[in-house]
Amino acid sequence: MTTQVSREAFGALDDGTRVDRWTLDSGPGGVRVRVLTYGGIVQTVEAPDRDGARAQLALGFADLGSYVAHGGSHFGALVGRYANRIAGAAFRLDGRTWTLTPNDGRNSLHGGARSFSRVVWDARPVDGGVQLRRVSPDGEEGFPGALDVRVTYALSRDGALRIVSRARTGAPTVVNLTNHTYLNLGGDGSGSAAGHRLRLAASRYTPCDDSGIPLPGAPAEVAGTRFDFRAERAVDGAYDHNFALDGGVCHALRTVAELYDPVSGRALELATTEPGLQLYTAGHLDGTLTGTSGVPYGPAAGLALETQHFPDSPNRPDFPSTVLRPGETYRSETVYRFSVRAGSAGDP
Repeated sequence: MTTQVSREAFGALDDGTRVDRWTLDSGPGGVRVRVLTYGGIVQTVEAPDRDGARAQLALGFADLGSYVAHGGSHFGALVGRYANRIAGAAFRLDGRTWTLTPNDGRNSLHGGARSFSRVVWDARPVDGGVQLRRVSPDGEEGFPGALDVRVTYALSRDGALRIVSRARTGAPTVVNLTNHTYLNLGGDGSGSAAGHRLRLAASRYTPCDDSGIPLPGAPAEVAGTRFDFRAERAVDGAYDHNFALDGGVCHALRTVAELYDPVSGRALELATTEPGLQLYTAGHLDGTLTGTSGVPYGPAAGLALETQHFPDSPNRPDFPSTVLRPGETYRSETVYRFSVRAGSAGDP
């Protein structure tokens, strides 16, 4: 039996543009994921706990209007052209300075004011999922080159959500895509995810200034700091930091993170080809937004594990390159594999 894929209307924007919701269902009692054509948003992720009870794990809204009104939270969004920050909303490429839209103080964040998370994508069914496509026009938010982007969300029968991104450009440019889903393995609205236990295959991270821009110098060692998640431990305190994953840019998937909720028994294994992972504990949430559960979201209501290249790479030749040229293909792949661990509630 294969993953069931279906489509339904989810509303329309003020200009009448239709938005659809695609459902990927791995079968009774398994994982079910819903994806919107607006922003490529992962609206819901449902997975069973150790007792077989399925709950909704992704932070998000029940209606389209809320996503449009509160897009700055990037709940579940497909983020680009450049995930994370570019310092001073500008970069140099081939001897020319490109000026971007500043939308995070003086910096550009997640592609600018009208990023990939705020547009409607074309969609078509594929085996086990849906493929989204959009051509970002030359000069959009200041980025050079018309960029043809295709992102596939596919769900396997064993509960693995695979996100595959491809892009080609008409002129030299920079590209860095990610998915910005916040997860609470205890269930949306179940409280803080700060008690989740995390392991990261990262021996270094990029220290940053108060605006989230990496400081000069090589990534720092995590040993002896609160950034050391090489051995599984509880997520303590607030984070909005990039971790330099061991192995750097890879052509093949490798496991880089494991997240575990001792109460529900749900576990997530994250594999990627990317060199970095941004851990964000949703410190901006203050109870003013309410998600699908009807419970207001506070800090750490969910955790984002964003696989990507490093922030401000276009201005940092010492970081892995994000430059894409005509004739080349941008490739990125990340897999979220959901499972359960045996044991009693509260076991580490």
